[in-house]
Amino acid sequence: MPGDFSMTQSTPHVLDFSKLSRDDIQQLLQDCHLGLSVDEALSIQNHFLKRPPTFAECVLWSIQGSEHCSYKSSRKHLKQFNTEGPHVILGPKEDAGIVAVAKDRQGKRYGLVVSHESHNHPSQVVPYEGAATGVGGNVRDVCCMGAEVIAVADSLRFGDVNRAKTHWIHQGVVSGIAGYGNPLGIANLAGDVYYDAAYNENCLVTVVTLGIVAEDHIIHSYAPAHASQHVFILVGKPTDNSGFGGAAFASSTLKEEHQEKNKGAVQEPNAFLQRHLLKANYALFNLLQEKNLLDQVGFKDLGAGGIACASVELAEAGGYGAEIDLQKVPTALSDLLPAVILCAETQERFMWVVPPDLVDMILTHYNDTFALPQVSEGACAAVVGNIRTDGLYVVKDKEDEIVRAKASDVTQGILYDRPFTTKKESHTEPDLAAPTDFNQVLLTLLAHENIASRAPIIETYDKQVQGRTIIEAGFADAGVMQPFNEEKYPEEIRQTGIALSLDHNPRYNKIDAYWGAVNAVLESVRNVIAVGATPLALSDCLCFGNPEKPEHMGEFVDAVRGIADACRHVPIKEHPQTTLPVIAGNVSLYNDSPQAAIPPSPMISCIGAMPDVAKVITYDLKQAETQLLLVGERRDECGGSVYYQLHDVLGANLPKPDLALFSREIQAVQTVMDQGLVLSAHDISEGGAAATLAEMSFHRQLGVDINITGDLATEKKLFGESGGFILEVMRDQVKKIQSIFAENKVPLMVIGKTTREARLRMNAVIDLAVNDAKTAWENGLRERLL
Repeated sequence: MPGDFSMTQSTPHVLDFSKLSRDDIQQLLQDCHLGLSVDEALSIQNHFLKRPPTFAECVLWSIQGSEHCSYKSSRKHLKQFNTEGPHVILGPKEDAGIVAVAKDRQGKRYGLVVSHESHNHPSQVVPYEGAATGVGGNVRDVCCMGAEVIAVADSLRFGDVNRAKTHWIHQGVVSGIAGYGNPLGIANLAGDVYYDAAYNENCLVTVVTLGIVAEDHIIHSYAPAHASQHVFILVGKPTDNSGFGGAAFASSTLKEEHQEKNKGAVQEPNAFLQRHLLKANYALFNLLQEKNLLDQVGFKDLGAGGIACASVELAEAGGYGAEIDLQKVPTALSDLLPAVILCAETQERFMWVVPPDLVDMILTHYNDTFALPQVSEGACAAVVGNIRTDGLYVVKDKEDEIVRAKASDVTQGILYDRPFTTKKESHTEPDLAAPTDFNQVLLTLLAHENIASRAPIIETYDKQVQGRTIIEAGFADAGVMQPFNEEKYPEEIRQTGIALSLDHNPRYNKIDAYWGAVNAVLESVRNVIAVGATPLALSDCLCFGNPEKPEHMGEFVDAVRGIADACRHVPIKEHPQTTLPVIAGNVSLYNDSPQAAIPPSPMISCIGAMPDVAKVITYDLKQAETQLLLVGERRDECGGSVYYQLHDVLGANLPKPDLALFSREIQAVQTVMDQGLVLSAHDISEGGAAATLAEMSFHRQLGVDINITGDLATEKKLFGESGGFILEVMRDQVKKIQSIFAENKVPLMVIGKTTREARLRMNAVIDLAVNDAKTAWENGLRERLL
């Protein structure tokens, strides 16, 4: 039980595996609740240390060497991603990635800082605390880059919406995200949610956090050059035993009978302390900027592995070792085991590595100016160790040396080249009779939990705090912000807009992990383009089953390949030779239970920007008697559709887009948008063109009268989910738009018009009042969650 680190003072200090059988080693590891395999324990003793390890060293390797921290099974495959480009300030090397979104007249770039993390197992076991601490850690990742945090977003996967346990997890997770993000004063900008029985035993809670920072104000997550005399300062809540073993817990199969014991591996949140720490950090950033000291410090969030992982990573990334004195660590409980003090994942903590002459200033800043001890009991800033120049990581507790190892060995962990098999599930296309009542089908689709309004979730979040939000979640295909709208920023960048979208369809991934991943990328890109922004980068949370099972590892390999292939076909408008980079993310494996693994779940977010946020495009229809254009051919691709889900079937024909055509398609759409020819735009996804058109009609109560031609069955033309866009344009612009699409060799169809009469008329089979459709859409999810 990797999450149950209920050791006692009688736990042996040194574990000698050399004379034990493999069965005895396995038993000893279980008795000590260590998340190590027998081979890993032997590697620590025989390869890394060449001596019996201490208990603390075993704990450290079980955490730092977990899938969550070391990517020991995935690192090899992640190398397929492009992570660089002329607009990338920092790829996925530190706590968060940074992409340039604006430039002032002096040529200084301003970056959007992006972190994307998961908190899946904790949220399944303790939903409120698991989700809340997931937000907290993600926010700290962004802040520690020297950035001001401006937004969070969430991508959630829950089980069968009709189960009572799903309601309990759903309520806890959504409340946890709101209960932490809202007190921080950070807007919730975007998100998506999907319900599927395959997530009954493993919900997914993934969070994206955004921040902003000028390029010359970045603080790095490593000890700087010439840091031989630097010391470590721990800031925040006193260390307790909450979250001990959380990284190992996140890297193990989740078993129902162990969930109560695993609750100890979930951290305890204090959003109000974190808000105070953010203010203190921002003020210290300004002091360091004024004194031109940013290049003399390193700063890191304490997340997985606590003090141990933060200190060893800060040191090793700068080419150093470190020494930590546990007697100097402020604690909230007496008699904590040294390994707990070292590795507990207590929340609301940061770590600085700074030169000696800055110590007094920083301690005074936190302890006196911002009065941490008065704000929260036991909270403070304290010196806990120092840099070593010999490359060793050493931890002392009183007279005992409980860790002595090469820092590089600890951070690298134990890498695997897992065997994998590509196993395609056998799906066939169902033989379904044509609907007899298309009106009812559309109403049922709009009320479906995977299409209906997300208002029951969104309304719990603060969306407008900070005054930067231009388009809230639920009003366009992507959330949009104006991040530099304050006077402290140069006037020429204040109109800059940024866009964020999150996407993934598990039903596609059930059919084919490769094409499911391709579609997740393309959908997120379309959403950013639909608001008039240029896609600049991706982030991902790659959530999969047990990598020790070749079929699950094969799903991961296929999905990574799908993401890489899709990204290669998304050119960056300002940099046509550059394809879409991945700048942030994480890998979450072992999302498995004795019942089943989750579907392959590559959770994708796309980040975009626009020079003038006033030109943002929403998906609500703007006026009557305009023309409606369909971008993207309708194909026999209902395989993973919600339409098939109404019949409780999966088909074989999920969308398999032509990637070269997709590249031309988005260039054509961007061109007509840049020329101001588009009134509204909506991408085609769940529910197909019919659901897309219905959603466009709701806000202004305008109707549509359309006919999609072609040889497909009518239900597949209307409800099939082949990707594309619906564009609303003025009549006198149609020929110009057609010329642009013809030049790019992209199919474009004029399908009809908007009408003053608020009715949805489609292909002579649907004739429905807009208000009836809107009522179904607005109430569908809300009624299921009652």
